[in-house]
Amino acid sequence: MEAMENLLTRRSIRKYKPEQIKDSELEAVLNAGKYAPTAKGTQSPLMVAVQNPEDIALMSRLNARVWGKTDFDPFFGAPTVVVVFAQAGNPNGVQDASLVLGNLLNAAHATGLGSCWISRARETFELPEGRALLEKWGIHGDWVGVGNCILGYPDCENPKPAPRREGYAVIIK
Repeated sequence: MEAMENLLTRRSIRKYKPEQIKDSELEAVLNAGKYAPTAKGTQSPLMVAVQNPEDIALMSRLNARVWGKTDFDPFFGAPTVVVVFAQAGNPNGVQDASLVLGNLLNAAHATGLGSCWISRARETFELPEGRALLEKWGIHGDWVGVGNCILGYPDCENPKPAPRREGYAVIIK
């Protein structure tokens, strides 16, 4: 029941304390990502955990530019960003990477961290500046950004859940 409670109480956090998360917390979250299901057990996604403030600031600016909101921090001040990539050309790559992101989000909550899935990773890492970051990090190969999981200590109350809509789940017997 503890796992179900974790799933039902996790919320997207959009305000963070500047304090960096502990290495042990990051390792626990990344380990959960490693155990996400993948098609045919290929373990095809790539997770890149970024804690360098300059790189995060650049990724934030690129993400905001893609979004068309240049005066906004789409990472909400989170001190850690885990970018999840799929192998280009892998027909299950986006699904595999999405399952990794789901595990990261739930593991973060179970660890006491705040998290949020931030979109526009694909567009960010298609830009020349995004490709330059991959090169700087020593990431080679043809990778497609799927999502960013921001992590940190929440600087806000856990948001209340929105009511679930009628017809969200249908059971056919």
